[in-house]
Amino acid sequence: MLDAQPARCPIAHDKPGQGRLAHAPADHPPVPQTKTGVLIANLGTPDNYDYWSMRRYLNEFLSDKRVIDYPSWKWQPLLQLIILSKRPFTSGANYRSIWNHDKGESPLMTITKDQTAGIAARMQARFGGDVVVDFCMRYGNPSTRSKVRALVEQGCERILFFPLYPQYAGATTATANDQFFRALMAEKWQPSVRTVPAYFDHPLYIEALAQSVESAWAAAEEKPEVLVASYHGMPQRYLREGDPYHCQCAKTTRLLRERLGWAEDKVQTTFQSVFGSEEWLRPYTVEHVARLAESGVKRLAVVAPAFSADCIETLEEINEEIRESFEEAGGEQFTYIPCLNDDAAHVDALCAIIEDNLKGWTG
Repeated sequence: MLDAQPARCPIAHDKPGQGRLAHAPADHPPVPQTKTGVLIANLGTPDNYDYWSMRRYLNEFLSDKRVIDYPSWKWQPLLQLIILSKRPFTSGANYRSIWNHDKGESPLMTITKDQTAGIAARMQARFGGDVVVDFCMRYGNPSTRSKVRALVEQGCERILFFPLYPQYAGATTATANDQFFRALMAEKWQPSVRTVPAYFDHPLYIEALAQSVESAWAAAEEKPEVLVASYHGMPQRYLREGDPYHCQCAKTTRLLRERLGWAEDKVQTTFQSVFGSEEWLRPYTVEHVARLAESGVKRLAVVAPAFSADCIETLEEINEEIRESFEEAGGEQFTYIPCLNDDAAHVDALCAIIEDNLKGWTG
C-alpha cells in the first residue's frame, strides 16, 4: 500500500536539529530535521527616515500594482519625477517624529519583533522545536524572500504564511501573498504552504479589541462620548470591483459594538489615509471627527482595528493629524487607543489562529 505522505530520505540524527542521510556517504552534508515554519508578515518600514531610505521604501510601496493600479506609462513618470522628489522629505519628517531612536528602528519593526517573540514562545511551549516562527515585511527589510530562504535552510518542509491584516484587502493581504508566492519561485525544493485567511470576525480578536477599549474607558476620568473605529481607506472603485474589505470592516465594528453592549451611534466606522484624487471609502476619519466636534461631541476615542501594530498611520496620522482636526473643531478630549500590538490577549488570539491553520501538520 502506498504511504499517504511523500517519501523522504531517512535521516540518522547526529545532534539536535540536524543529521545525516541514512546510507549516504560519510562526507554528505548535514540535513536539517524536518520542521514547520510560521512566517508572519506585516506591511513594512523604511530602514531609516533619511531621504534615500524613504525614497527606496516609497518607491517599492507605490510601485506595487496592488496598491496603485494605474497603468505604468501613466503612473511611473508621476511617481519618479514628482512624488519621489518631494514625498520622502515629508514622510521622513513624519517617521522621525515617531521613530524608536533607542533601537534605531520604526515602532512597527519593534512591535513586530515583540509579537514574533511572543508567538514563538507559545509555539515552543506547544510544539517544542518542531515549529519555527519568524517574520518578514512586504516592503523593505527583512524581505519575504530572505525569510522564506531562511526557513527552508532550517529544514521547514511546510510553511504557514500569516499576513497580519484582520480584514482582507487586495492592497494588503493579497500583495503579501503575491510576494510569498514569488519567493517560492526561487526555491529548488518548494515547501508545502498554506496562507492564513482574514480573521476580522474571530472571537478572540474581537475580545482583544473589546478589552483594549474597556481598558481605555476604565482609565479615563471622563468617559469618551463616542468611539470611532478608523480603518485604512481604499478607493471606492475597489469595492465595486469585488474587494471585501469594506464589508469586513463593517462587520468588525458591529461585532465589537455588540461585544461592548453599546448603542449603534456610540461606535462609528470611518476610513483614513486618503491618497490621490479619486473617491475613497467614506466617511473620511479626519473630516468625520471634526463634524462630531462641531455637533457638540467634546470627548472622543479612536481605535484602529485594521492595524495589528502601531505604525505611521496610527502614531502620526491618528494621534497627531486626526487629533488636531478634532480639537481645532472644538473637541476637548481626544483618546487614541493603541493597536493590540504585543498585548497578551492579542498574541493569544494570533496563536489560536495559527494553531487552527496548522491542523494536520503538527501533532
